[in-house]
Amino acid sequence: MVGLTLEGNLVDLVGDRVYPARITIEDGRVSDIIEVDGDFDRYILPGLIDSHVHIESSLMVPSRFAEAAVPRGVTAVVTDPHEIANVLGMEGVEFMMADGERVPMRFHFTAPSCVPATPWESSGAVMGPGDVENLLERDEVVALAEMMNFPGVLNEDPDVMAKIDAALSRGKPVDGHAPGLSGDALERYISAGIRTDHECTSLAEAEEKASMGMLVQIREGSASRNMEDLIGMADDYEFLLATDDMHAGDILQGYMDRLLSRMVSLGLDPLRAIKAASLWPSRHYRLPGGYIDLDMPADLVVVSDLRTFRIEEVYIGGELVAKDGQALFKAEPGSAPTRIVRREWSADDFLIPAQEGRSRVRVIRAYPDQIISGSEVMDIDVRDGRLSTGVDQDISLIAVVNRYEEAPPALGLITGFGLRRGGMASTVAHDSHNIIAIANQPETLARLVNGVSEQGGYFATDGEMDVSLPLPVAGLMSTLSAEDVARKEKEVTGFVRGLGCEMHAPFMTMGFQSLLVLPSLKIGDRGLFDSENFEFVGLVVGQ
Repeated sequence: MVGLTLEGNLVDLVGDRVYPARITIEDGRVSDIIEVDGDFDRYILPGLIDSHVHIESSLMVPSRFAEAAVPRGVTAVVTDPHEIANVLGMEGVEFMMADGERVPMRFHFTAPSCVPATPWESSGAVMGPGDVENLLERDEVVALAEMMNFPGVLNEDPDVMAKIDAALSRGKPVDGHAPGLSGDALERYISAGIRTDHECTSLAEAEEKASMGMLVQIREGSASRNMEDLIGMADDYEFLLATDDMHAGDILQGYMDRLLSRMVSLGLDPLRAIKAASLWPSRHYRLPGGYIDLDMPADLVVVSDLRTFRIEEVYIGGELVAKDGQALFKAEPGSAPTRIVRREWSADDFLIPAQEGRSRVRVIRAYPDQIISGSEVMDIDVRDGRLSTGVDQDISLIAVVNRYEEAPPALGLITGFGLRRGGMASTVAHDSHNIIAIANQPETLARLVNGVSEQGGYFATDGEMDVSLPLPVAGLMSTLSAEDVARKEKEVTGFVRGLGCEMHAPFMTMGFQSLLVLPSLKIGDRGLFDSENFEFVGLVVGQ
């Protein structure tokens, strides 16, 4: 595009000032910037960048994700295809890259570092150091993805260190994932060459990591919302803004634009907030854009003000790609296998036998809007040879079923979901994405697992009526539009609320219960797992 001219209050992040300007764009780049006299009622920002997001968690393929995200001012993302890699391996990564190329958004990928996510669960693929090296050779791969296996880093596991060295030797950064890590252990983790972390949940944790040289990514997504707790470090340290996981419905309500507005409402200077979503992630990952200057890519966002950040226009490479909340391009999504081994399950498969009387058992405590889980010990009645669950104590059965090969289910107990009847199941279960289901009765678990196995995705039942959100692409994503995905997700989530669960994102929170690398009691397809001591534990205390 030749000779495009924009006028407005230019937000100069390098010069730390805002001034009226005329910007000329030629061949997709900024060719001229002239300070002018004028009283403009709009502001021109660099394109916004989400510094860490798993596209799969939007429940949309990349091209559909872009349709929803670009109108919110997001011109680029740093994305880890870790979820689909654990299901389909390199085939899944290649699918994400190819589908992203169908739309104008800039997808900057990171090479998945943990496939399988841990040695304690079954996934659909293995990606070794050689696979990671091959990905890091590609220009569209800008970093090694979050190194969740921090015990492997601390113990200098050869495969882990080989992946880190592969990135550093190519001049590409290494993303971190170190929830609660502190002191000497944190220092050793950082010294391996790991620079970022998006798992801080307290100000003290964020400040310690930042003071030791880490770039803290303040996370505010659909299930994990840490901005308010961490905002106290934003004036003193350079940081990045990230979502980690964002559902389609939440994106439609506001994405990075909404997060910027929230940071300003919490007292942060607008220019500093914008830097965390443009300049600083661009510099760290060596991305095109990130600030407005001569010969820079013309990835620009026009907003109404620096408080609400209402998006008026979005340009990528000098092309107008969104206006007044609507994308000006149309996605044509690709497809990938669902990958679920089918079998018919019965209630007997989900019985937890026990001796009559009372049993002292471990129970997972789920927290709304949190990625972590608690661990509790409770006394449970045994009736008819099985553990008693139900409404009175808010204790439900939880099952994880290996979806890649035939194996018995792993069974446990969970509290916090508030189910009065029925249950819910999903094939979105971080990180290996086996089938996860929660219900009060074994019969309901069998119905849930059989139902969700058909097309993957979200599935709920009250015992008579079933509702679902099919996710046929790797059991993780839909090829439908954001509006359609959001509508179906709202329907199934509303149905689950009718069963008694009042969580904002119940399926996402359920999916995190199998995330074995986070505290404290989780469940994978091989059983209950103590994520603080990194060991399997029995359901009954003492066993």
